[in-house]
Amino acid sequence: MMRSTFMANAQNIERKWYVVDAEGKTLGRLSTEVASILRGKHKPTFTPHVDCGDYVIVINAEKIELTGNKWSQKFYAHHSGYPGGLKVKTAKVMNATQPERMLELAITGMLPKGRLGRQIGKKLYVYSGNEHPHAAQQPEAYELQG
Repeated sequence: MMRSTFMANAQNIERKWYVVDAEGKTLGRLSTEVASILRGKHKPTFTPHVDCGDYVIVINAEKIELTGNKWSQKFYAHHSGYPGGLKVKTAKVMNATQPERMLELAITGMLPKGRLGRQIGKKLYVYSGNEHPHAAQQPEAYELQG
């Protein structure tokens, strides 16, 4: 009798919705767990080349914590493509203006690069406040390990 390895595919994947509260959580530790849920690594049916993860809603993004002097020393940079077009923001400014973007960048940076990673990244929803418009999906509260 030969046993075959289980391979997940689009027909046999069950997706859930989870809500994660970012209040008082450290940016990196929260991001690793959320990236793992998005990827599907918490499931016994995990298949590396298939998007078998769950949907994640992160609330209270503006109340995220950073350790050490990262509020003033961590930088977010992007380039316009023109000479002298480098734009740089500190973590403090980024949190004041775009707290959702700060978390999105941290989490999507931990996902695979390429087509699969972009597909997985679309299942992430980040909100700066306590409210989210996904009540119809009946998301479950997810308690982080750390």
